[in-house]
Amino acid sequence: MLRKKKPAEKTAGEGEKKPGFFRRLRARLNQGDSWLTTDVADLIPGGKIDEDTLDELETRLLVGDVGVDATEDIIESLRKRLKRSELKDLDALSAALRETILEMIAPASVPLTIDTAQRPFVILMLGVNGAGKTTTIGKLARRYIADGHNVMLAAADTFRAAAIEQLQAWGERNEVPVISQHSGADPSAVVYDALEAARARDYGVLICDTAGRLHTQGNLMEELKKIKRVLGRLDENAPHETLLVIDATNGQNALAQARKFHEDIGLTGLCITKLDGSAKGGILLAIARELALPVRYIGIGEQAEDLDVFNAEDYVDALLMQDEG
Repeated sequence: MLRKKKPAEKTAGEGEKKPGFFRRLRARLNQGDSWLTTDVADLIPGGKIDEDTLDELETRLLVGDVGVDATEDIIESLRKRLKRSELKDLDALSAALRETILEMIAPASVPLTIDTAQRPFVILMLGVNGAGKTTTIGKLARRYIADGHNVMLAAADTFRAAAIEQLQAWGERNEVPVISQHSGADPSAVVYDALEAARARDYGVLICDTAGRLHTQGNLMEELKKIKRVLGRLDENAPHETLLVIDATNGQNALAQARKFHEDIGLTGLCITKLDGSAKGGILLAIARELALPVRYIGIGEQAEDLDVFNAEDYVDALLMQDEG
């Protein structure tokens, strides 16, 4: 059953920021030499915005992992404004850039809402090796517990014994049960047992870990399809959320991963981790533009509080070094 929330607790679906998250996001997206914004003023030393300005901005966007298609859309929008004499100074350029980027990623700003009518609400976690999937599961479990849900975990990454142990450690830390079998067991059997156990014990949320795999490994992608089919046999609506965890530092390869996982498995949401790394956040624009999938969460570090609900306006303001509203 749902635990009664304390007055100070906030729900994940409400999209409220934990204290300081915006400030940490802004700082970590702009570590070192900013890919875009810290020195936009350097683009117009003479105070005039022209085609050369947009050419330099285009280069920065490409270097920042925004991708060719998304960059072309942004620059084309700015070029039209330039022709209409709307980009008269740095403030106008910054405002136009903010509006253009926000228009691109706003549709992806859709928080995940746990449907309490679905018990348990099943979340299937996918991702390549090293994306931070198991750690993200631990952070989400803590978040949902704080929201008043009782949570169970399924250790369906049976390829590595260490993965089972890691998830069990998160279970102990969050005081939630972990359903597991021996290393090498059939992952589909694990999720089947976990869903039956969650139903029998009336758990509200079941989060299923899976083995990390490259999007090019056809046999392992088939294994994920089997896991989904098995869940669907017990609950025709399960999994209720199929969440892909993406490492932002992989740049354009992260987009290729997301594209292939979505084509083969059918995703309902994304979690983009390691935005404090060298990618500087540009890949989120490319993914939002092409896939039109909700970005449920973003991660900017190792601590539990470094994972939060994606908010498009906050994200753009962090990219563009705007002051906190």
